[in-house]
Amino acid sequence: MASFSVVILTAAPMGQNTEAGGAFVKIDGREALLRSVELFLNRDEIKQIQVVVMSDELEEAKRKYGPHLSFSGVKLISGGPRWTDQIKAAGQNISADATHVILHDAARPLVPFSDIDALIEASQKNDVVVLTAPLRSELIQVDEGGNPLRVWNPDEFVQVMLPQVYSKATFARMAQSGQELSAVHATLLKGSPLNLRIRGAGDASLAKCMMSLMPKPKVKPPGSPFEEAQW
Repeated sequence: MASFSVVILTAAPMGQNTEAGGAFVKIDGREALLRSVELFLNRDEIKQIQVVVMSDELEEAKRKYGPHLSFSGVKLISGGPRWTDQIKAAGQNISADATHVILHDAARPLVPFSDIDALIEASQKNDVVVLTAPLRSELIQVDEGGNPLRVWNPDEFVQVMLPQVYSKATFARMAQSGQELSAVHATLLKGSPLNLRIRGAGDASLAKCMMSLMPKPKVKPPGSPFEEAQW
């Protein structure tokens, strides 16, 4: 039976703004980071959750979030400022019992539980599974000076989103190499376009409205006060 280790990173993914930013934005009074953790609680197949913060933020993170996270057995660890740095740090602590690793962005708390269910199911037959969402408008390719070169039909593209799931061996190779795997080699799974990445305080109000529209999952009774606070 498959079992999962979850790695939640506070660094920005490759190609995004280099600042962590959105992971610590408060949505209706609680940080995106904490809400992202809650997506993976109360799931029997998930045996481990790690949250990676930058090394110089670890002590403050322990002070602010440690008491809440410890109720659910979530471990805070430190890593470098880049996405690949934090993957490498987490890769050293993956549970020996895990068969797969779910990689998530702490600034994405708006993932429908049904998308996570679908990822877990798809991982049983695929080495790497990546959530995507369609684009809704045309793309214009430009040169270095910003001049238009070509218009692309949005039907030819999808957005790459998180969470993503990897076999344990594949995740270990990625962590050791320090290079993120290309989604070209992954199995793509259509996810919800509501899966917004929080980039700053300006997204907080929108995120709050979107959360109110998401149905709550059917879960077992909470094992701690922190789990009980799920949205």
